[in-house]
Amino acid sequence: MLKQSLVALRVTVLSVIALGLIYPLAMTGIAQLALPAQANGSIATVRGIPIGSSIIGQQFSNPQYFWGRPSAAGKGYDPTSTSGTNLGPTSKKLMDATRATIAALEKADPGAGVPPMDLVTSSASGIDPDISPEAARYQAIRVAKARGLPLAIVDGLIAKHVRGRTLGVLGEPRVGVLELNLDLDAAR
Repeated sequence: MLKQSLVALRVTVLSVIALGLIYPLAMTGIAQLALPAQANGSIATVRGIPIGSSIIGQQFSNPQYFWGRPSAAGKGYDPTSTSGTNLGPTSKKLMDATRATIAALEKADPGAGVPPMDLVTSSASGIDPDISPEAARYQAIRVAKARGLPLAIVDGLIAKHVRGRTLGVLGEPRVGVLELNLDLDAAR
């Protein structure tokens, strides 16, 4: 029994060292060499000051900025509390929130038509950093007017930020809200 216990203890210690220290350090080192920006959180900076991450959605409510998807994470865009609403399609709370979101979008963007679904519903994580190209175009008139920019410039920036499907087949085309808003700030 003592011999088996010692073997089990050695296997446990070796497993902890190999899988708890060596493997994570090796993967971190490889990530730092191959993809340093992503390995460090895809941090976006303005004049050297970190202002957010391009992979975590943020709240934008000023009319001169593009708005992301609604967030159900914590009290909104909380990366420590990611989740969807977990409300079913017949939930009165979900229907009321959706109607309120649609009304707010129609008020902010009058005459833009029906708001795209991704501007009305939260993502599964609640911190999705991207919107569809259609959602960006839906907001383009408001943003151009609020910034005093020609619509053609705003449309050009949207087109510049459209990323295609991952590996050509996964997901849908999308626009990173933070990067688009940073480019808008730089276009002044």
